[in-house]
Amino acid sequence: SPFGVEVSGRMDGSKTALIAVTAVVVGAGNRGKTYASYAQDCPDKLRVVGVAEPRPVRREHVEKLYNIPPTEVFDDWRKLVQRPRFADVAFVCTQDRDHVEPAVALANLGYHLLLEKPMAVTDADCERITRACEANSVMLCVGHVLRYTPANRKIKELIASGAIGDVVNIQHTEPVGFYHFAHSFVRGNWRREDESTFSLLAKSCHDVDLIKYWMGVPCLRVSSFGSLRHFTKANKPNGAASRCLDCAVEKSCPYSAKKVYLEPAARGHTGWPLNAVADIIDVESITEALRTGPYGRCAYECDNDVCDNQVVNFEFEGGRTASFTMIAFTEKLCIRTTRVFGTLGELHCDDGNTVSHYDFLTNAKHQYHTQHPTNTRLIGHGGADYHLISNFIDALQQKNPSLVATNARDALASHRLVFAAEDARRHGRVLTLEPL
Repeated sequence: SPFGVEVSGRMDGSKTALIAVTAVVVGAGNRGKTYASYAQDCPDKLRVVGVAEPRPVRREHVEKLYNIPPTEVFDDWRKLVQRPRFADVAFVCTQDRDHVEPAVALANLGYHLLLEKPMAVTDADCERITRACEANSVMLCVGHVLRYTPANRKIKELIASGAIGDVVNIQHTEPVGFYHFAHSFVRGNWRREDESTFSLLAKSCHDVDLIKYWMGVPCLRVSSFGSLRHFTKANKPNGAASRCLDCAVEKSCPYSAKKVYLEPAARGHTGWPLNAVADIIDVESITEALRTGPYGRCAYECDNDVCDNQVVNFEFEGGRTASFTMIAFTEKLCIRTTRVFGTLGELHCDDGNTVSHYDFLTNAKHQYHTQHPTNTRLIGHGGADYHLISNFIDALQQKNPSLVATNARDALASHRLVFAAEDARRHGRVLTLEPL
């Protein structure tokens, strides 16, 4: 194979090293660059051999970092798919509304897919992607990274072991973080449904997937409540300007763009969220971006329309129930809190690392301290970024789809729970789900 997923045998019965998987990055933003960086940690397992990205600075960064020949560098994914397949896998990390077309086209060419969540923004498009992957016999790994977090896997392991008996209820919360929400969902790329999608899908589809994963049985009914509660013109402080750089009251505002972007830049910070604001990260560039771009706008005078708080209630087979809360107004930044209540005990995790188990029979308490991967650049989501890409590359090298924890049909099913929850919220009803 020219693409490097074969294992060669030797006369003495031993095996040579697996050939590195080759990848093309489609969308070289934060997520695309994160997954690609596995090639820097493990060059014997992954090589980045192509990139498609419309923004010159990001495209050229990936091109130079991985020494990609100019013939495999594209400013539009449509130009990429005009070429015969030249890599094993495509990392599709475009904006949410731009997932379906490149994913289907690349699957039709025979590329395996690592597809950033959400799969797509409609049920029909998620189904299209799933069918394209099945028809072309390619592996699909959806970026539901929470399944790969060591603490979440420990919770699944304890549930499966019977340590807490039958699961009766799960309570799970995603605290988005006050400035994270203002950055991404008020000023940023995910602020409007018509440009991206609703916030439950964009931010929390992998939380809903996680609840489904833990439960392990079908969901029967769902209800939901939520709204855009705070980031509206009606809540704009008296005397506030349209832009934070011109605002007389910004010092008293926790969502001030000067506080979120300019002050960290002055301290020498160059990572997220500044790298979403400007390609060159220094005080001068950030100041100019805040003066003229979307991230300098007053958080109460943007064109955002997505929910800043939402609760979802699930009824699963056998009378099991679950509740999920997504909330913008938190100190913690995406450090989930989880409670799992069973007939013989309970589990809880509050810091993303330590799982606590209480046994009803013995009154014993056990704590399981999970370990994050070391010596890797992929430290996001509590180490889950590393485990997701590592498992997927292993699956490709070993031709073993079972190593992928988030395959096409499973991901489609959990996306359908998210679409059902939003339908229930919009129409104020309890939705009974059709069996898949």
